[in-house]
Amino acid sequence: MNAAHWIGGFLEAQAAERGAADNTTAAYARDLADFTRWLTARGAGLDTAQRADVEDYLVTCEAEGLAISTRARRLSSIKQLYRFAFEEGLRSDNPAVQISGPGKPKRLPKTLSIEEVDRLIEAAASQGRTEDDRLRNACLMQLLYATGMRVTELVTLPVSAARGDPRMLLIRGKGGKERMVPLSPPARVALATWLSRRDEQEAVAHAAGKPASVHLFPSRGKAGHLTRHAFYLLIKEIAVSAGVSPGKVTPHTLRHAFATHLLQNGADLRAIQTFLGHADVATTEIYTHVLEERLKELVLDHHPLARG
Repeated sequence: MNAAHWIGGFLEAQAAERGAADNTTAAYARDLADFTRWLTARGAGLDTAQRADVEDYLVTCEAEGLAISTRARRLSSIKQLYRFAFEEGLRSDNPAVQISGPGKPKRLPKTLSIEEVDRLIEAAASQGRTEDDRLRNACLMQLLYATGMRVTELVTLPVSAARGDPRMLLIRGKGGKERMVPLSPPARVALATWLSRRDEQEAVAHAAGKPASVHLFPSRGKAGHLTRHAFYLLIKEIAVSAGVSPGKVTPHTLRHAFATHLLQNGADLRAIQTFLGHADVATTEIYTHVLEERLKELVLDHHPLARG
């Protein structure tokens, strides 16, 4: 079985058995294609590569200046492929099983102040060429900050999740796992207003013979909904309009702000883990480091013995 069949079978298994998202399988495919090209140049293949080959590949990646996070992701892709190959009987061994990754540095996530988020939300309500655009943009920003959703979860939300003026929003996250996140009153108002306008648009489209959309934020593009890239560009425009540096504003920054502001106001870390859809609370614990850093600054700035 050649490399293409190995990788194809692996990707199909990830999608079918583990519910891997399209973005995740695409990343696996890119990583494994690069590893396969590197092996081919050395006269080797996925079926003959040994532990030393995998380790040499990681050294090459480091020499090329790839970030630690990129190298860690590539090793993860390789390890998962060989685990699949071993379980499927494609190989009698797993050459990557004992290889340790470079480890990801613990960096404090960038976040925004409450005042900056307020300005972004206010600016979103006036950003757009038409009233429809402005209502949609206001809803997008309110939902993003109120729930801490990942951008893919936000733009692919089904319209069925918004029916009935929900107090809780059902979100389908990574691996097909579902979670419930409460909606703030402003988010519920923005959602109801946008849903009413969206339904009016759908009625006009239906009268013109166009099929109904299942998405809360429909688009005429191939995906059928607002894309991640389009929303990324939109949030940059909103940042400029709000007078917030666009360099520090991304959809993920709003997710970090959601978690940080909850923690600052006394929310339980386990609850934040549930809201964010983290499988492991260790992933959520990075937000405690954000608070630790701010507490240090508070002491250094205001404690009388820290002066001078």
